Amino acid sequence: MPGGRGMRGGYLTEEEKANQPKVTKELLKRVFSYLLPYWKQLLLALTCILVSSAFRLMPTILTGRIIDEGLIGRNMDILVKLIVLLLLVTIGAEMIGVLESYLNSWISQHITYDMRNKMYDHLQRMSQKFFTTNNQGDIITRMTSDIAGVQSTISGTFSSILSNSITLIVAVVAMYRKNWILATIGMVVVPLFTIPTRKAGKTRWELTREAQAVNDEVNGLLNETLSVSGQLLVKLFGREDYEYKKYEEANGKMIKLNIRESMAGRWFRVVLSTLASIGPMALYLVGGILMMKYDADLTVGDVTVLVSLLGRMYGPVNSLLNIQVEWIRSMAMFTRIFEYYDMPVEIKNCDNPIIPKEAYGNVRFENVDFSYDGSRQILKNVSFELKSGNSVAIVGPSGSGKSTMVNLIPRLYDVTGGSVKFDGVDVRQLDLNYLRNNVGVVTQETYLFNGTIRDNLLYAKQDATEEEMIEALKKANIYDFVESQENGLDTMVGNRGLKLSGGEKQRISIARILLRDPALLIFDEATSALDSISESKIQEAIDPLIESRTSILIAHRLSTILSADEILVVKDGEIVERGVHEQLVKAGGVYTELYETQFSKALQQEKERMDKE
Repeated sequence: MPGGRGMRGGYLTEEEKANQPKVTKELLKRVFSYLLPYWKQLLLALTCILVSSAFRLMPTILTGRIIDEGLIGRNMDILVKLIVLLLLVTIGAEMIGVLESYLNSWISQHITYDMRNKMYDHLQRMSQKFFTTNNQGDIITRMTSDIAGVQSTISGTFSSILSNSITLIVAVVAMYRKNWILATIGMVVVPLFTIPTRKAGKTRWELTREAQAVNDEVNGLLNETLSVSGQLLVKLFGREDYEYKKYEEANGKMIKLNIRESMAGRWFRVVLSTLASIGPMALYLVGGILMMKYDADLTVGDVTVLVSLLGRMYGPVNSLLNIQVEWIRSMAMFTRIFEYYDMPVEIKNCDNPIIPKEAYGNVRFENVDFSYDGSRQILKNVSFELKSGNSVAIVGPSGSGKSTMVNLIPRLYDVTGGSVKFDGVDVRQLDLNYLRNNVGVVTQETYLFNGTIRDNLLYAKQDATEEEMIEALKKANIYDFVESQENGLDTMVGNRGLKLSGGEKQRISIARILLRDPALLIFDEATSALDSISESKIQEAIDPLIESRTSILIAHRLSTILSADEILVVKDGEIVERGVHEQLVKAGGVYTELYETQFSKALQQEKERMDKE
C-alpha cells in the first residue's frame, strides 16, 4: 500500500517528544565521524543509490515509447528492441539494488562493530560505582538495542532519504520534460494524498497505544491470577467471580479498541484508494483535453508515462514526510550511546604507574575518608597497618563500612580523603593490573562463569598447569569433590555455578584466587551465607591460609576472628576499638556486644554440630 511504511511508528510517543535530543553541529559531526573510515564504501553505495533510483524509473519511461513507437506505430523491430532494453534495465536495476543492499549492510555492520567494541571496552574500564548506581538493564540496552538501532539508521534511514529524494527528483524532472501542465497537476495532487495518510496514521497510532495499554492490563491480570501463588490466594479468599469480572471488563475494552483500529484502517484504505485514483483520472482528463481540443504535442504513451510516474511518487513523498520521526529517534539513540562514551573512567592508571619488582602485601590506611556520592560519609578518618605475613580481622555491625574498607585496596573505589598504601606506595600510583594481581578477594557472593571448573580456574591464570590447579584445589579443600566427578576438572558448573552447592562454589573461588598466588588475601564474609557443614569445610581451607599469608578477614565466625593477629572493630565508618579478643571482650564496648549477640551464638552452634558428629 502506498505510504503504508511507518504507519504505526510514524509518530513520536510523549516520552520521545519530551526527550527529543538537541541536534547540533557537534552532534552531527560526531555521528558522521563513524562513517568517515568507510568513505570509499559510502561513495560506492551512494553511486549505487543514484544509478539504481534512476534505473527503477526507466521502465516507466520506456513504457511510453513501447506504446507510441512499438504498439501504436506498429513497428515490431522497435517493439522488440525496447522490450529487450526494458528487460536489461530491469535486471540492471535489481543487480545494482543487490550491491547497494550489500554495501549498506556491510557499512552498518562494521560501524556497529566499532561502536560495540568501543562501548564494551569503555564499560570494562568503568569503576564499580558505575555498575552499582546504574541499572543493569539500561547498560545492556545501550550495548544491544541502541547500537542495533544505529545499524538500522545507517542501513535504512540514511539510504531511504537518499533513495527517495533521488526518485522524486528524477520523477519530477521526467514529468516536466514530458508536459509541464500535467506535471504541475501531479505536483498539486501528491500533497493531497499525504493528508489522509498522516491523519489515519495518527489515529491508528493512538488506538494502537490504547490497545497496548489494555493488553498490558490483561496480561497483568493473567500473570497475577493464573500463577500458582495467585490462584491459591484467589481460591482461599473465594474471589473467582470478582477476578472474572475484572478480566471480562478488560477483555471487552481490548475487543472494542481492536475493532476501532481495524475499521480505522479500512476507511483509510477506502479514502487512500479513492485519492490514489483521482490523480491518474485528472491526468487522463487534462491530457485528453490537450490532445483532442488543443492538438497538443502529447501522445498516449506520454500520458501513460506521466500517470505511472505520478504513482511512483506517492511512496517516496510519504516516506520523506515520516523521515523526521525516524531522524529524531536515530539522533536520540546516538545521544544515549554518546552519553555512556562521555562518562569519565574514574579508576585508571596515573601517567607513570609504578610496577614494583616484588609484592609483600603490606597495607596501610592513613586517615582514610570515603563517600559514594559526596554527601553521606561512609568511612571517617580510618587508619591502621597490616604488615606482611600478619592477619587482621575486621568486625562490626552490618552497614558499618567493613566491605567498603577492603574494596579500597584493589581500587574498586578510590578514597575521597587520606590514602591507602600497598607496600608503602599509594595504590593510586601503582599499576592497576599489578595491584589487582597481588590482591586476592573472596567475596560472600561467589560468581562462577558458565563453563567448566577448569575454565573458571584458568580465568585467574591462563597458563596454569594441571598440577598447579590440583594443588590449588587441595589447598581450598575441594579436590576430593572435583576428583569424584565423572569429568573431573571438565565438569560443567552451569550458569553462575548453579549446578554446585554454595560451599562448593565458594571453595572453587578460593582455589581460583590461590592459583593467582596474590601477596594479600581478603576474605569478605566468605562463609556467612552457607550452612554449618559447608562453612566448616571452607574454614578448614581458610585457617592454614591465614597462618601462611598476609590476610584481611571480614567474618562473623569467632574461630576465624581469634586466628587473626589483630581485630579492628568498625562502627559507623570509624575504627572504634582495636586489639586482641581477650582485651576487647573485657572492654565492654561494641566488640563485647557483638560477642554476646553474634560470635558466642555462632560458637555455640559450632560446638553443638561437633557434638552431633
